[in-house]
Amino acid sequence: MLYETAASVDWARAQFALTAIYHFLFVPLTLGLSFIVAIMETLYVRTNDPQWKRATKFWMTLFAINFAVGVATGLIMEFEFGTNWANYSWFVGDIFGAPLAVEGILAFFMESTFFAVMFFGWDKVGKGFHLLSTWLVAVGSNLSALWILVANGWMQYPVGMAFNPDTARNEMVSFWDVVLSPVAMSKFLHTISSGYVIAALFVVGISGWYLLKGRDMLIAKRSMVVGASFGLLVSLFLALSGDESAYNVAQKQPVKLAAMEGLYQGETRAGIIAFGILNTEKELGDDRHEFYGDIEIPYALSFLGYHDIDAFVPGLDDLVYGNEKHGIEPAQARIDRGKVAVAAFKEYKAAVKAGDDAAAAEARGVLETHIADFGYGYLEKPEDIVPPIALTFYSFHIMVGLGSWFIVLFLALLYLTMANEIERFRKLLWLGLLSIPLGYIAAEAGWIVAEVGRQPWAVQDLLPVGIAMTDISSSSVQTTFWMFAALFTALLVAEIKIMLRQIKIGPDGGDH
Repeated sequence: MLYETAASVDWARAQFALTAIYHFLFVPLTLGLSFIVAIMETLYVRTNDPQWKRATKFWMTLFAINFAVGVATGLIMEFEFGTNWANYSWFVGDIFGAPLAVEGILAFFMESTFFAVMFFGWDKVGKGFHLLSTWLVAVGSNLSALWILVANGWMQYPVGMAFNPDTARNEMVSFWDVVLSPVAMSKFLHTISSGYVIAALFVVGISGWYLLKGRDMLIAKRSMVVGASFGLLVSLFLALSGDESAYNVAQKQPVKLAAMEGLYQGETRAGIIAFGILNTEKELGDDRHEFYGDIEIPYALSFLGYHDIDAFVPGLDDLVYGNEKHGIEPAQARIDRGKVAVAAFKEYKAAVKAGDDAAAAEARGVLETHIADFGYGYLEKPEDIVPPIALTFYSFHIMVGLGSWFIVLFLALLYLTMANEIERFRKLLWLGLLSIPLGYIAAEAGWIVAEVGRQPWAVQDLLPVGIAMTDISSSSVQTTFWMFAALFTALLVAEIKIMLRQIKIGPDGGDH
């Protein structure tokens, strides 16, 4: 039975990861391309230049293809909360469901409504109203992301709620604490800016292909300028929002930060690993060095995580086994208190059922005293709080490395286009085209850091993944896993084929 449960959890996690990974192949392009299209249409309305209209309609067509295919994966992912994660949905659904409901009622409704006007309303409505519709689609797309990322940010840092032992549910007590959580806001800004970078890479890569082919040169150059300018600005902002995200991780999820940097022994004036190869034989509590080889930026991690170069950054050993000198208690202490809380909850339910008010009041008092450690009561040993270190570490460094490359790429492409030096830098145009998939790799790596780095928690410190799952057999989850894998792959292949066909047709095909 224990093996079956562990297998079910692994398959359920794999299925949700599959859905999320495929979904985020479509979402970021929607977020960023909607604004690029709106910028181009604004230039058309201001200049009345038909070339800007052609450019707008071309990129709008690609946006529409991506938007239509992306909706399917998002719907399936939300349904999985009920099918595979029913305990999660019951335990925290009052909080998690609220922002998702707002997203569906407000943002998605606005986005879908004005999408019809944007795509089918050319020459049927006035220029001003059509432009407004295009901007509202962009705003609606990003508002959808806001509410979804507020929900995810709450999973990283649960606030604004109280546990009700009578219903065994966490209930929202402050909607605005949930929405305005610093973790939620930094996650929103960092995630949407990564989507903008992907869209900018998409535009400059395809524009570069046209320039290399000598096709649609005017539209390609204009698109390159818009895409590279937009990309440079948002990639710089992405770096700033990443700094804020790292600060919030240090304050709220120190175990994740230690895994991101492969830090076992805490350090004062800790540095950031610019490049490193993890020692595969290293284990918690031993004296082996963390890396076979590494390049470190001195003091940077202390400053990034605490805005103080002299700050102490706890490592995994400190967080698991404790560090009395720096006031860090061992994880076992929280596990012990958590088990007291779980036992008190069971006693409370039994006392209420038996009508013993005095015993119920006593058990409830014990539960409320230890409620902050309730989730730890389901862990078996202190080492369980550590996520997969290698996957978290390498994903983080891939994301950061690629983000740095994008800044250089956008700056170089903008310069060569403005200087009309395309022929001298044809190899750079090829690099722009080949960098399109790198944007997706960086974004997916970022999500791996966020979600794998949070393990073993479905909700940080509150609900372990193993407890969050529905009581369902692994064979049932496996069946749907392979069904979804086939479906999502078919959708992705279909989108790529349709996109490539439309790109080969070019801007002149936008009127057909």
